[in-house]
Amino acid sequence: MSVLGRERDRGQVTIEFLGMTPTIIVTLVVLWQVVLVGYTFILAGNAADEAVRRGTAAEPGARQGACQAAGLKHLSEAWRSGAEVTCGGSGYVTADVRLEVPVLFPGTLSVPIPVHAHAGAVEEADGDD
Repeated sequence: MSVLGRERDRGQVTIEFLGMTPTIIVTLVVLWQVVLVGYTFILAGNAADEAVRRGTAAEPGARQGACQAAGLKHLSEAWRSGAEVTCGGSGYVTADVRLEVPVLFPGTLSVPIPVHAHAGAVEEADGDD
């Protein structure tokens, strides 16, 4: 390739990179949002497990309060603000958790599609046999 050919192509890489920059940024944003959705599923599942674990040890009258406190305990404020934890059952205790997925930055906007998690466990015996 002659020197003249290299001079004409000098800015080509810069122009191509600038043309691809929006595509690269959109791809990174989409990947980050997918990570947040996955992390929200993990948090919801863990919250449901913690809630049902505490609910099996609590008295039936205090079950909802104990369950809710345990389900919300390990959530950061970004996920706790829109979280719903409900517990119920007798003999077989269940916990349902509903979390909202944040959009790009936890603590700001949320995706209108919530993440649900469900857990269940057998109620613990008193041990007063």
